[in-house]
Amino acid sequence: MSNPMRIGVVGVGKIAEQYFAELPKLSNLELVAVADVDAERARAVAHEQGVEALSVDALLADERIDLVLNLTIPAAHVEIGLRAIAAGKHVFAEKPLGLNVAESATLLQAADAAGLRVGSAPDTVLGTGVQTARNLLDDGAIGAPVGAAAHWSSSGHESWHPSPQFYYQPGGGPLFDMGPYYLTTLITMFGPVVSVAGSVSTSDRSRSIGSGPLQGTPLDVSVDTHISAILFHESGVSSTVTMSFDIWQSRAPMIEIYGTAGTISVADPNRFSDPTEVWTTDTPEWKVAPVSGGYADAGRGVGLSDMARAIETRRPHRASGQLAFHVLETMEAVLIAGRERRVVELVSTTARPESVPAGSLPDRW
Repeated sequence: MSNPMRIGVVGVGKIAEQYFAELPKLSNLELVAVADVDAERARAVAHEQGVEALSVDALLADERIDLVLNLTIPAAHVEIGLRAIAAGKHVFAEKPLGLNVAESATLLQAADAAGLRVGSAPDTVLGTGVQTARNLLDDGAIGAPVGAAAHWSSSGHESWHPSPQFYYQPGGGPLFDMGPYYLTTLITMFGPVVSVAGSVSTSDRSRSIGSGPLQGTPLDVSVDTHISAILFHESGVSSTVTMSFDIWQSRAPMIEIYGTAGTISVADPNRFSDPTEVWTTDTPEWKVAPVSGGYADAGRGVGLSDMARAIETRRPHRASGQLAFHVLETMEAVLIAGRERRVVELVSTTARPESVPAGSLPDRW
């Protein structure tokens, strides 16, 4: 293995904590510096991590840094990404890739022109839960796939997040916030989406921040809060998706895959290592499937390590910008289909990412 890839983090909000917990375990990554629009917060995090706190401008210009980990709010993903690429750095960003297809296309085009890589969350699909489900499907454990159902719902993130305003602005909402986990999983299973149908709505329920120093502050809602969709995959399989900030409780399964000879209950796609279960006509009871693939004991940042290793070995990385772009176009198409009550054809496509063999280490595969 060559020298570690040197990382600069822009944006040290809540999600950054999970990345910082994982980075020390990944030997091909070295955290160099952090930056945030809140300079005081950046200094505090830098002290905790034993690295430098820089301004955003200084971090992007720092020649020590090979790759920018972009953990800013969705509205800044493309802006920061383009600036990093202009400075000659690879980019790995939190989801979604951008606010819309048009602006995100410029990011991928700039990276291609510069010979740089773009990666994007979610990388949870590289864990043992989803990868085991993929292997079951590919090995024919439930026969030929017939369809799938995905469901995520809550009453809204204001119940736990102290600064949830951005969840209710463009780039947020249940589809753009949680949808990438589920859509990336479905595309990992069945390949790219060719068209979608959808239904969208926004409830008139008043919302306010439920905790922290802003508790009680009313929230302005500028996104659809309940989305239902049908995705038609190139493989011929269709999947149904529900994403909502308007459901107080539900017993709906997160993701199930239906086949001619059984059902797979896929692990939580927002986590890495939850168990996958399978029911087949040969063994007509639910059983936890033995782990057969995926990065073991993974956390957020494993996709970044996978990308660094892919750059080193000149192979495609799994949590790619192309995959994230296709997920983004799928989400955008769902909103258009719901608002205009029609089927929307997609323009982009993507390859199924290479599967992750069981026991692999992202910094050494």
